[in-house]
Amino acid sequence: MANGRVVRTADRTLGSRQLAALLPAEVRARPGYRALADAVRTLILDGRIALHVRLPAERELAGAVGAGRATVTGAYDLLRESGYVRSRRGSGTWTELPEGHRPVGAHTLVGGGGRSAGGDPGIDLAIAAMGAPDGSLAEALARAAPRLPALARTPGYHPFGLPDLRTAVADRFTRRGLPTRPEQILVTAGAQQAFALVVSLLCGPGDRVVTESPTYANALDALRHARLRTGSIAVSDAGWDMEIAESTLRQTVPRLAYTIPDFHNPTGALMPPEQRLRLLAATRRTGTWLVVDETIADIALDVPAPAPLASLAPRGGADHVVTIGSLSKTYWGGLRVGWIRAAEKMITELTAVRVAADMCGSVLDQLVALPLLEGLDRSLPARLAQLRIQREALVRSLRQHAPEWSWRLPPGGLSLWVDLGGPVSSALAERAAVAGVHIGRGARFGVDPGTFEHRLRIPYTLPAAQLDEGVRRLATAFHDGVPLPPAVERPYWVA
Repeated sequence: MANGRVVRTADRTLGSRQLAALLPAEVRARPGYRALADAVRTLILDGRIALHVRLPAERELAGAVGAGRATVTGAYDLLRESGYVRSRRGSGTWTELPEGHRPVGAHTLVGGGGRSAGGDPGIDLAIAAMGAPDGSLAEALARAAPRLPALARTPGYHPFGLPDLRTAVADRFTRRGLPTRPEQILVTAGAQQAFALVVSLLCGPGDRVVTESPTYANALDALRHARLRTGSIAVSDAGWDMEIAESTLRQTVPRLAYTIPDFHNPTGALMPPEQRLRLLAATRRTGTWLVVDETIADIALDVPAPAPLASLAPRGGADHVVTIGSLSKTYWGGLRVGWIRAAEKMITELTAVRVAADMCGSVLDQLVALPLLEGLDRSLPARLAQLRIQREALVRSLRQHAPEWSWRLPPGGLSLWVDLGGPVSSALAERAAVAGVHIGRGARFGVDPGTFEHRLRIPYTLPAAQLDEGVRRLATAFHDGVPLPPAVERPYWVA
C-alpha cells in the first residue's frame, strides 16, 4: 500500500505502481539508479516495505517511474550487492535485510546505544525516556512483596488487570477531572500494546485512519502492520490547524483518529482547550473513534498539567473517545504497565482481544506499579525539575555546537523537534551512527515517505554531559557532510 502504509499483500508481491507511490517525489522526478536504490533501501529499513516481499519486475517498475530499464537494473544490482534484496531465476527479486541488520523496532540496545566505529560507548538519542528514579523501584518492590504470597496462591490470571491497580488508574482520572469507574479501565503491557489492541478491535485491513503528521513512530508502525489507509493532519511549530483537521475528517470520514494533544511527540506542542473541543465535536460528527495518547501528559514543564481531553466534552459527548497511557515516561520503560480508559462495554471487548494475544499482564509488574502510581503526584515534581535542567543543557549545547539549527522550546514533553535547515536528516543519522550517536531521524515520524527530512528529534532525557557530547558528535557529523556508504547503515527504533 502507498502513502506511508506498509506493503503486506496477500501474495507477497509489490506492484510497480504501489512501489512508485512510496518513492519520494524527487526520486520519481529524476530516477537515477543510485537514488532509486537508496529510496528502496530506506523503505525496507523503515518497515514501509515488508521483508520477504517480491519487488516488481525491472521492466514494469521502469514504466511506472518513467525510467529506462537500465536504471532499475542498476538499482536492483546495488540492492543485491548490499544485501537488501535477493534474486532467483524464475522467482523474482525479494526484499531482505543484510547480515547483522534487524527490522525496525527489533534492535537491542547495548550499553546505551551500542558502540561507534572506534569502539567507544555510544550515546542513544533515539529513546525519549529516562531511567527509573534512584530507589523508586526498590521501594515499590518492598511494598509489593508482602502482597505477592497471597496472589501466588491463586492461578494469577487477571485479564482486566489487578482490581486495585484498575481502581488507582480510575481514581487518578477522576482527580484530573474525568470521572472514571474501575470497570472503565483495562490494564495493558504498556501504551503500545494498548494502542495495538484498540486498532485491532476497531479497524480492519483497508480501513481509513487519520493521525497527526509528524506523530509517534511506533504508532505509525502499528497502523502499517494492521494494513490501514493512513491520512494525516499537519502539526507545525505553531500547533494544529483545526480548520484543515475538520476538513480532513469531513472528507475522509475515517474509522479512527489518533492524537497526542499533550506535549505532542515529537513537536512538544500542547493543544489549546478550544481546539480540543473542536476535535471532539468533529470526530463525533463523522462517527470517528478518537484515540487520545496521554503517555506524556504528566511531563508538564512550563504549564499546569492538562486535564484529560475527554473531560471537556459535554455530558455523554465523549463516548467515542478512547484514552491510553502508561508509566513508561513518568517512571521507567522497563516497567511494562499501561492502560486504556473507555466505555465499560468497550473495555470488555478489548479484554477479549487481549486474552487472545497474551491472556493477561504480569502480576508482579502490576504490584510494583501500584505504589508508583499512587505516589506519582509526590514524586513527579523532582522528575520534572531534572528534565528542566536537562532541557536547558540541551539548548546550551545546540547553541554552542550547531547554532545554525533552530527549534521551538516546548512547554513540556521529552524532546526538541530540531530544524536542520535542509533535507539531510537521514544522511546525518547514518553519519552520526558511525560516531556512536543513534538518533530518531525526521522521516521516522512522518506519515508520508520522504517527509521531515529536515528534522531530528533530540530528547533531553540523558544527563547534561552525555547530551553535550551527543550534540557535539552530531554537529561534527553535520559539518563534515561526507556521505557514508550503505554498508554502515543500521536501523534503530525510536521510543
